[in-house]
Amino acid sequence: MISTLIVEDDPILAEAHRAFTERVPGFTVAGVAHLGGEALRLVATRPVDLLLLDVNLPDLTGIELCRILRTRGDQVDVIAVTSARDLATVRAAVSLGVVQYLLKPFSFASFQEKLGSYAEFRRRAAEAPDVLAQDDVDRTFAALHQTAGQPLPKGLTDATLRAVFTLLRAEGRLSAAQTAAGVGVSVQTARRYLDYLTAQRLVSRAPVYGGAGRPEQVYRWTAS
Repeated sequence: MISTLIVEDDPILAEAHRAFTERVPGFTVAGVAHLGGEALRLVATRPVDLLLLDVNLPDLTGIELCRILRTRGDQVDVIAVTSARDLATVRAAVSLGVVQYLLKPFSFASFQEKLGSYAEFRRRAAEAPDVLAQDDVDRTFAALHQTAGQPLPKGLTDATLRAVFTLLRAEGRLSAAQTAAGVGVSVQTARRYLDYLTAQRLVSRAPVYGGAGRPEQVYRWTAS
């Protein structure tokens, strides 16, 4: 199992990344840190193979956190999970050994592919001989450059998805109409977001019968 520490200051996104990680075979969550200082302490006190690291943290940047890790000799691998897309940040991440860079917002498919590629990289590295030929090096690093998954479906936004995510997680069980009223969108729009969360297996959907007409679909938060 690949022990993974989630470093994300937004509690809702941290919970989503934790739930996503627990759905990927071969990965286990070692903890969740909302501050860079907390992440540094956890890496020093428990076995951690991988950081899922937000670049924009309240106390220090993810780039600064990586520099501290490398300075003190920590070789933990890092996947940046961030909205930072400026060239300077990307180059700094590469120079500090960040093995993957996943831009927010993203779907579970994208997330799963990044983690799957990283797991394949570790597998190939573990099976490689102590002295590598060029082909061995190429095969090992090729695992990190597999095609990424798809972003959020067209028409869905990260802000509204987070609002729906937060409301349903708090309430536990809602219809599309209740979600629409709580978030401030149309019922049809709310249903698109709820169906997306259902497809990501964070939400279950079931009909509720009561009175005449078609049954109402009710969505239940199922992620642990």
